[in-house]
Order: sequence, then C-alpha cells, then structure tokens
Amino acid sequence: MQYQGVLTKMDTEYAQPIQYYLVFESDFLNMNQLLDKTITIEFVGYQCLNCGLNKPIYRQGFCKSCFFEIPQAADWIMRPELSTAHLDKEDRDLAYEKRVQIQPHVVYLANSSNVKVGVTRKTQVPTRWIDQGAHEAIEIVEVPNRYLAGITEVALKPHVSDKTNWRTMLKNDIVDENLVEWRERLKQYIPDEAKDYYIASNTETNLEFPVLQYPEKPNSLNLDKTPSYTGVLKGIKGQYLMFEDQTVFNVRGSEGYVVRIGL
Repeated sequence: MQYQGVLTKMDTEYAQPIQYYLVFESDFLNMNQLLDKTITIEFVGYQCLNCGLNKPIYRQGFCKSCFFEIPQAADWIMRPELSTAHLDKEDRDLAYEKRVQIQPHVVYLANSSNVKVGVTRKTQVPTRWIDQGAHEAIEIVEVPNRYLAGITEVALKPHVSDKTNWRTMLKNDIVDENLVEWRERLKQYIPDEAKDYYIASNTETNLEFPVLQYPEKPNSLNLDKTPSYTGVLKGIKGQYLMFEDQTVFNVRGSEGYVVRIGL
C-alpha cells in the first residue's frame, strides 16, 4: 500500500503513549500502528508550504523567496523578544502579527535531553513539548503577548539552556529533574514586567512516547542525499521516526518535501 503527499510536522494527540498522525491532503496514517513494520520513504519532489511550487526547500518548509517575505518565517518566530505587534508596529504583515503575537503565551521548562527554557502559545501546550521530545515539562509564566514571553526567555537563558541535544533526546539518555525546584530557582530572574504572571501552582506534565527500541548511535536520514530508504519502525519521539538500523528521520525538518510512503 502506498501513500503520497507533502510532509508537514506530525499531528499529535496527548495520550499514554502519545499518538502520532502523518497527515496528507487526502489521507492520514496513525504512525503508532506502524511500529515493528517495514516502511519505505521515497523522495518525490518539493512543494513549498506557502507558494506550493516545486522549488527547493530553504527553511521551515518554505522556498527561499517565500522564507524572506512571508510573516510566518520572520525573525520574531525564532526570537520572540523581537515581537512588536503589541506596539502596533509592523514587521511583515501587522494583521497576521497581531493575530499570532497578541494572545496568551507560556514560558516553560522542558526536559528532553536536559532542562531547557522555551516559549510557546498557550494553545500549543502540550503539543510544543511533545514536538521537542520532552518527557517532562512545566509552565513558568503565562503572559498576554509574545514579546513578554520573549524577554522572559532571554532573561532566563543565562541560567538554564535554551537548546535541545537531539541525539541525547533520541537515545533516551536523560535524567529526571525536579522542575518545580528549577522553576523556584529561576523565579528571581524573571523580568519585572512579567513577574505578576508567574505560575506557582502547576505541577509537572509527564509524557510517554511510543518507542520499542531507542537508537544507540542515531544516524539522520537526509532525503536529498538518500532519496529512498526502507527500514523497520521502532519508535516515535519528538518529530522523529526511529528505525531498527539506527536511522532516524526528522519529519518536521523535512517539511515541504513530497514523499511516497510504502507499507
């Protein structure tokens, strides 16, 4: 059986374990049901997630020209502290920026390879933590716009990492941490503008991923270099598919690639 479509990050459902869905235009696959089964992934072409053209993907599923023009790929996406919609200042498209930036945002701690600080829209909890492969996470502050979340993250970065080591995350070489204690330690560094939004009550959220076997030496599949791959699916964590031969495939990192999935 074959399925074909353009890759976007897998949809997820918070359950024990997390449920994963690969969604194409006219089909979807529950990836959990494919564990221990042989899968073939074939590269067919590109389809920019904005313009829809068959042009090489530059970043985040967009071709190069779209990446430098559309609001969905502006600098404030990766650096929330650059948000200006709350000041009525446009970057690329003020209407879009107001819609995304001026809504509740959460600054959180997540433990995937180590404890890290991050920012997400409130509507993306716990999806964001699932996508990062965090086995535990906790909220620190909930603020009314992206800018306040961004400056809070910047203030905390000198005291806690803001990066995930994907190899450590996939190997499951992790240590449980007391995130409530971490939050208490970091409270003193929250900027004055965000102090009133501190969350003292929430407990940790724990996440369980559908994994039968973790890779010891994960080897990343690049469809540009290896346009056809076949392997036995052994696990799903973050946005990665993990195979029996140590190959791992970052679905989100391949957004905009058109693929054929053979079962």
